[in-house]
Amino acid sequence: MHDASTRHLALALLEQGLTLSQASRETGVSRSTLRAWRSDPRATERGTGCHLCASVPLDAPAYAALLGYYLGDGCLSRAQRYWALRVSCDAKLPGIIDDVARLITAVRPTGRVFRIRAPGVVVVQSHWQHWTCLFPQHGPGRKHQRPIVLEDWQRAIVEEQPGPFLRGLFHSDGCRARNWARRTVAGVPKRYDYPRWQFTNVSTDIRELCCWALDMAEVPWRQSNATTISVSRREAVARLDELIGPKR
Repeated sequence: MHDASTRHLALALLEQGLTLSQASRETGVSRSTLRAWRSDPRATERGTGCHLCASVPLDAPAYAALLGYYLGDGCLSRAQRYWALRVSCDAKLPGIIDDVARLITAVRPTGRVFRIRAPGVVVVQSHWQHWTCLFPQHGPGRKHQRPIVLEDWQRAIVEEQPGPFLRGLFHSDGCRARNWARRTVAGVPKRYDYPRWQFTNVSTDIRELCCWALDMAEVPWRQSNATTISVSRREAVARLDELIGPKR
């Protein structure tokens, strides 16, 4: 299987007048494959299942959530013939593991999903040549060491589906905790307990995307420290609970 860039290069060389043998030497693609591409340039693209390369419909809510998981605890790794999408999940949260697996299947129905166990972690993994098409934020180094900017088509999806996007972010790099405070009322000290959602990420760009989605979902937030976004007001926590569900 060859990626879209190789296919497009080969077709361009053939259009420039190179023979099948010459194009094969330039690209490493067999003459029979080049002949098939030349006969029907869109034939191989239709078989990729890729939203961008073949205009295949994309499950927008599932993709928005998977994008959130990818930005939180996901990565892409290069193998010889494919890219591996990996999302690391806490082994004590089976609901999150199942959610990621379902999302990957919804985004790429014909692919296989693997669950790789390590101490304290389950890595949900899927292999495909086109994961970099769907997650163009991939690049060398850690996410906080490079710009993370959504493409226009990704922003359009998140604008339509901020709730699923927030679910992916908060269920990967977020937590729901109970905070408490002491106050004196009429001379009597009282303790107040209240829930709070927090999202922690070292990347400024990813935190800003989280705040952008919270604004679209009309969930008030504040920045607690240099790396943490908090949702603390009672009505805001209830709204976020409704949007993303429990983390378990």
